[in-house]
Amino acid sequence: MKTIVHIVGARPNFMKAAPVWKEIQNLSKLRQILIHTGQHYDNYMSDIFFKELDLPEPDFNLGIGSNTHARQTASIMVKLEELLININPDLVIVYGDINSTMASAIVCSKISIPFAHVEAGLRSFDRRMPEEINRIITDQLADLLFTPSKDADMNLLKEGIDIDNIHFVGNVMIDTLIKLNPIARSPKKFNNLMDYILVTLHRPSNVDDIANLRSILDNLLEISKSSPIIFPIHPRTKKVLSDNNIIFNTNENFQLIEPLGYLDFLGLMKNAKAVITDSGGIQEETTWLGIPCFTIRENTERPITVLIGTNQLIGLDYGKIPLVIKNSSKISNRKIPDLWDGRASYRIAEIISSFLAD
Repeated sequence: MKTIVHIVGARPNFMKAAPVWKEIQNLSKLRQILIHTGQHYDNYMSDIFFKELDLPEPDFNLGIGSNTHARQTASIMVKLEELLININPDLVIVYGDINSTMASAIVCSKISIPFAHVEAGLRSFDRRMPEEINRIITDQLADLLFTPSKDADMNLLKEGIDIDNIHFVGNVMIDTLIKLNPIARSPKKFNNLMDYILVTLHRPSNVDDIANLRSILDNLLEISKSSPIIFPIHPRTKKVLSDNNIIFNTNENFQLIEPLGYLDFLGLMKNAKAVITDSGGIQEETTWLGIPCFTIRENTERPITVLIGTNQLIGLDYGKIPLVIKNSSKISNRKIPDLWDGRASYRIAEIISSFLAD
């Protein structure tokens, strides 16, 4: 029996791996093993997602935790190499653009294990972003590259990737969204809240620089004078506030809450007036939902969301945030990118089945 190993490490990976796991499960004679690197390790960034997404408990948890990029990547590589040599899988599947993704790619390449990259080809063209380095290295080493959009195909071709290894399959994160959207509900405490803005922040450019973080928070407080704000705070952002003794004075119109599970967050997102974020995946989810998204970044690896008009880049001019929110309106005639249809994981499973049969 041939063996497939899935490697996940952080919250966005889980939403991508869950539908792929299910579709492969439907293929006979394939054994699946799930490895969690532990890059995200607290309950609301990890454990609850396995339950909500119906992913099995990981067969192995490397327990890496947080650290500098070099130390985290190195720790994953050391532990993963030994484990993969013992398992000797026929294929490894990695997801997204986190340190676990790149570390896995390097290990597989060094010990000659074929691997597939789900969400290949996305580029922000900003090498100051650690994720951009992870994407480029992973794609250069991958045997199978599964892309979510046509611009990703073009990026890979420009980088010299063999066209036979590139497979445009659509967006697996949307597979999970479509499946769980009907049962997603906002937490009860927000049931009667109308026209609110949902906020997420975690990128270093926004939260590690104290002046930037203070400016963002000040502008969010300004917005809250006219629109309620719900802000599930990422552990990274919370740590920065704590480490720098920043006391953030919220008000009854500004709800700073703990991180949420996938279903609660999706429930809040689909009922929001707009979303302010620096997350890549949320740009995609709001696009499918037709919710206006305002991204506090100078660039995006999901340019298709900007092209079709569901996502607007604010850049780092944080003073613009209240104005763009004030002028935002509900998206009419929502457009959905090609193959964001809930079937991406099925297409991936079919290609993998063929690859392993050769």
